[in-house]
Amino acid sequence: MDVALQSITRENFEAVIALEVAASQRDYVASNLYSLAESSFQPTFRPRAILCDGEVVGFLMYESFDEEGRPPAYSIFRLMVDRHHQGRGIGHRAMRCVLDEIRALGPFERIMICYVPSNRVARDFYASLGFRERGLSEATGEMIAEIRG
Repeated sequence: MDVALQSITRENFEAVIALEVAASQRDYVASNLYSLAESSFQPTFRPRAILCDGEVVGFLMYESFDEEGRPPAYSIFRLMVDRHHQGRGIGHRAMRCVLDEIRALGPFERIMICYVPSNRVARDFYASLGFRERGLSEATGEMIAEIRG
C-alpha cells in the first residue's frame, strides 16, 4: 500500500470535498470544503490530499508559524480518512508523510497537534508517532501534544 500526500489541485478538488468521515466522527473535524475555503484566506495553511495507491482517500492540513530569529513551528490541525478507507493504517502513514514533509523543510522548533483529552484513540495514535503531551489549551480545553525539533 503506497500512501502519499499531494497538493490540492483542480484535478483532485472534487474528490477531496466528496470524502466523508463516519457519522460518529463528524463532530471531531471540520468539513474538507470548509477547510479548503479557509486555506484560501490563510497563506500559512498547507492543505494536502491523502492518496492511497493513487486514489484520493483523505485530507490533512497544517500551518507554519514563522517568528523572526527562531526556527518555524508547525501545527497539524486537520486529519481525516474517508469512512470507506479507515482501519487500514492510512492515517498513520499519512501522518508519517506530513512529518517527513515538515522535516524536509529544514530545522523547526516544534510540531503541534491538539485533540480532545477524553479521545484515547487520538492520544495513543499521536503518541505512537512521537508526540508528547504538553498540557491543556486554556482557549479550547484540548490537549496539546508536540514533537520538538
